[in-house]
Amino acid sequence: MPLPFLTADRTFEAADESALPYDGRERWRRPYRPGPWRVGVAALVLLVASFVLFAAVAIALADSASAAVAVLVTALLVIAAALRMLRMGVWVSGRGLRHVGFLVTHTVPWARVVSVRTAQQPVRWLGLPRTVQGQALTLVRGDRPAEDTPPLLTTHALDFLSRPAAFDRAADAVEAWAAECRPGHGRG
Repeated sequence: MPLPFLTADRTFEAADESALPYDGRERWRRPYRPGPWRVGVAALVLLVASFVLFAAVAIALADSASAAVAVLVTALLVIAAALRMLRMGVWVSGRGLRHVGFLVTHTVPWARVVSVRTAQQPVRWLGLPRTVQGQALTLVRGDRPAEDTPPLLTTHALDFLSRPAAFDRAADAVEAWAAECRPGHGRG
């Protein structure tokens, strides 16, 4: 009995990355999937957290409750950091655009968005100070100069490193949300 989803003779069908038609437009969603680098780093951080949790159990069994609680709190902070790292990115809904960073989240209503466009410019490599030439999805707001707004997505971020086609799909999806939801330009 052949199982087509396990055989190599079938071509891989990429999952549809668009929102499901029955999902509400008021729900916040990321219009792209987290990249393998982001998921891999988060998995490694969660692996470290499991070792820290094991250490907390070992310390608790050694009758040192205060030290076990301190190590447990450290493990919970590491887990929270991994989960926050997975939530980072651009989220959209019918209400606006949300840029989730590690520590800060910025939400911009569609009424303040002038345009969302892709530009060729120097971008940070993996968020580090080093810059390389790449593409960035930039947000132009009506209430701020364009220079004051950091790029939403870049080709050299954890989600899109070595995946230019994924960046293009994600940028197109965010641009489509902006075109459809801005007041006077769609169903906003």
